[in-house]
Amino acid sequence: MQSLVAILIILLFLLMSAIRILREYERGVVFRLGRLTGTRGPGLIFIIPLIDKVVRVHLRTIAMDIPPQDVITKDNVSVKVNAVLYFRVIDPAKAIVEVEDFLFATSQLAQTTLRSILGQAELDDLLSSREKINRELQDIIDHHTDPWGIKVSLVEVKHIDLPQEMQRAMAKQAEAERERRAKIIHAKGEFQASEQLSSAAKVISENPMAMQLRFLQTLSEVASENNSTLVFPVPIDLFKPFIDAMEKKK
Repeated sequence: MQSLVAILIILLFLLMSAIRILREYERGVVFRLGRLTGTRGPGLIFIIPLIDKVVRVHLRTIAMDIPPQDVITKDNVSVKVNAVLYFRVIDPAKAIVEVEDFLFATSQLAQTTLRSILGQAELDDLLSSREKINRELQDIIDHHTDPWGIKVSLVEVKHIDLPQEMQRAMAKQAEAERERRAKIIHAKGEFQASEQLSSAAKVISENPMAMQLRFLQTLSEVASENNSTLVFPVPIDLFKPFIDAMEKKK
């Protein structure tokens, strides 16, 4: 009786060992006596106990942070750059067989590629052409990880840490650029105003009465300031009719 119970326990243990449950985002890479037999899952799978070995591989997208890297740009500026890498396993068998630890290998490849690519770019390109650099990083890393069954979907440079003296120099450059633009805008405004004044002077010269109307308008504007004393010049043209009349009487 005891032997029967022991046999039943052993059979139950073997049955439990033969059953594996894999989630939707998991695949099982099965090795039979050390040889690769294929990939199984998801759901319920059966293996031969003590003979088959199952290695679980996740197929979800992995966001890997690339630690800050010391980079010397093409124009000899030392910066610290970090990035984030998004990738996923598309061939679980290759990810297990072709590389010892695909997470570690991908991390090291991303770090070396980041230093290599950014070292070939100038600081201005690094700051202004980040999308181009991201695409170049993605293409290179994806090309090298393809034999491992890994697909790199995105690489993003997160932060560029500049030296303090370089930050001050760039701040001075930006301030000088803003002053240059302000002077150009001011000069354009003066030029447009001079064109309008020239056009107005031409109209007034063709119509003498327009000068008198402008003079009266100026008097109205000055009087609206509630001044107790008002001093203004009187154009000689206002007295011209009287002067002509006096000359005729002589």
